[in-house]
Amino acid sequence: MLVTLTRGSLHVSRGAFWATAARLLVTVLTCAWVFGAANAVPAGQEAPAGQAWLTDYDAALAAAESSGRPVLALFTGSDWCPHCKTLEHNVFGSEIFQSWAEKHVVLLMIDLPQAGITQEVRNQRSQVCINYGVRTFPSVLLLGPDGRKITAQTGYKGQSAGEWLAKMQEQMPAPQGVAEEAEDSLRTADSKVHRSLDEAVATARGARRPILLVVSRPSDTKAKTHSESLINDPEFGSFTRENFVVARVAPPSTSESAAVPLGTLLGGAELPPDSVEIIVTDDGQTPLFSQSGTQPPARIVHGLRRFLAARQAARQSEHARR
Repeated sequence: MLVTLTRGSLHVSRGAFWATAARLLVTVLTCAWVFGAANAVPAGQEAPAGQAWLTDYDAALAAAESSGRPVLALFTGSDWCPHCKTLEHNVFGSEIFQSWAEKHVVLLMIDLPQAGITQEVRNQRSQVCINYGVRTFPSVLLLGPDGRKITAQTGYKGQSAGEWLAKMQEQMPAPQGVAEEAEDSLRTADSKVHRSLDEAVATARGARRPILLVVSRPSDTKAKTHSESLINDPEFGSFTRENFVVARVAPPSTSESAAVPLGTLLGGAELPPDSVEIIVTDDGQTPLFSQSGTQPPARIVHGLRRFLAARQAARQSEHARR
């Protein structure tokens, strides 16, 4: 068979060849880029991609102090903990988390990989774990600017970024200005929530209901968060405002002679750190019932129901004797 190549046919063949070669080169380069991106490891394995995570504990607390935001601390093992990697990918690598974190928290990563850090760094990070009792990876702690633990989430069960974030958001303390504004709004909408013992006593005279005091120290970040959550809890709020005159007050200091009755209600003792106390009184001077306000709201309501039932039974018995 004789094949005759003309000048025109040769020109077409060369064009087809170079076009094919160009397409092949683009394909090879694209595959190489995809493979490299998929297998790339962030430098130092220090943080999930796209996150401005701090790795120094003291620096994170300083940033929290200056910004007024809590610290979200991730305890992880970046090169050996599979659940840690999944959490970082599913939650911390998501746009919803990144957007939320930028506005609400200071990010801190305490990473204890098998390799890649010095023994000195390992010792420092291990000490942070010991200080907070972290024994499970991953663990995520929410810390106040003073370093006090507000809440913790351990492990990861595959929640979506939205589900995980919603649970964390429930434990977030309100910023100072926002908390005061919300409290003012609540007080305006419902005059049954008072700020002083004297105000509650004056209201109780006309209402003929016992006084319920939520006592916490304003300077105690954790206690303040507990009392705010309790006051705003739907079950606790609806039950107590229906059956009591409610007041949220601070314990007396040694210089506040006018607050002696409240000191008497507390038994003359100073509130321990992180403590919230629930006290019921009729006259503002004699305690009738008390329990810890750091318990779950449902348990507190259960205790108050028992108190009211016992109080009613005692009154009926006294009335029968008369």
